Amino acid sequence: MQGNRQARKRVRTPPKPLTRAVLEELALAYVARFATSAGKLERYLQRKLRERGWSEDEPDGADVPALISRFVDKGYVDDEAYARMRSSDLLRRGYGANRVRQALGEAGIVEGVRESVQPGEAARRRAALHMARKRRFGPFAVQPADREKREKQIAALLRAGHSFDHARAVLEAESEERAEEWLAEAEEWEE
Repeated sequence: MQGNRQARKRVRTPPKPLTRAVLEELALAYVARFATSAGKLERYLQRKLRERGWSEDEPDGADVPALISRFVDKGYVDDEAYARMRSSDLLRRGYGANRVRQALGEAGIVEGVRESVQPGEAARRRAALHMARKRRFGPFAVQPADREKREKQIAALLRAGHSFDHARAVLEAESEERAEEWLAEAEEWEE
């Protein structure tokens, strides 16, 4: 039976090249759907241009920076708001300041904005405690960790973006109460 059927191959038509209007529609749909930075929007639009090309009917080339600048002026893209949102999101999930800095750099956030949204000491400690509690490290563990397991826990906290001092302080806390006191110290300093 199968020998009688001819294999039907679907012929894919190549996507139409982009025009200025279509590029703007793509950008608008992207910023409507995702919280984004100017750098991420630029990478998205450049990728679309690579994939589909630019229409020969358009006299000028694609002016992506001008389009992004218009979106920034209209308030569709706000790097500072994006940086604050992304920073607080990562800290809430237990990631450290180094991971926050890295994520903002990858999003194309300029150094000045990255520095302005860097978490304070209390937020850094809170994130380290959250990660330890979530992963059951240190005082939150069911059983005390041996040397090898403790080294793996330190490595996990470092990969999550925490400083070595914070990783060590969390893992060396004798109890959950001592870990919470360590956090409370930093909160008092910031008041």
